[in-house]
Amino acid sequence: MDMKTDKPRSEPGLVSLLTQLQKALHRRSSEELLGMRLKPYMALGYIRDHPGVTQQELENVLFMDANSVVLILNELEAAQFSIRRRDPQDRRRHIVEMTPAGRRAIERADQARESLEDEVLAPLSADERKTLRGLVERVLDSLLAVPATKA
Repeated sequence: MDMKTDKPRSEPGLVSLLTQLQKALHRRSSEELLGMRLKPYMALGYIRDHPGVTQQELENVLFMDANSVVLILNELEAAQFSIRRRDPQDRRRHIVEMTPAGRRAIERADQARESLEDEVLAPLSADERKTLRGLVERVLDSLLAVPATKA
C-alpha cells in the first residue's frame, strides 16, 4: 500500500528491477576492485573464453556498437592485455587475442568478481543462484539468436 494515497502500490516491471540491479552491480564493480573498468573486463573474459574471436563477434555478444568495441579494444591494448591482428583468411576482419598480461589481469579480476557476486547474491541459496544463472543465460542466448530491431 502507498501510505500517501491508500492505493495499492504497483509492482515495478522486471526490466526496471533488472536495470536497478545492473546499476548497483556496475557501481560496485569499480576499476579499483577489478583492476580495469567493467566493460573491458567483460570483453577480456569473452576473449579468454573464445580464442580467435573477431571484433564483430564482440559487438554482438556484448550488445555494443562497433565504435564502443574499438574504444574498449584500444583500452585493452594500451594496458597490454590484448592484441588485434588481421585474419589471414579475411584481411578485412580483426582477430582479438589475449596476452599473458591479460590472462593474469583477468584471473585477478575474476577473483574480485566472485567475491562481489557472493556479497550481492548472499540472500540466495546455491540452488537459487544456479537457477538465476540458468534463467539469465537463457534470456541472453535468446537475445543473441534474434537480431535487435532498430527503433
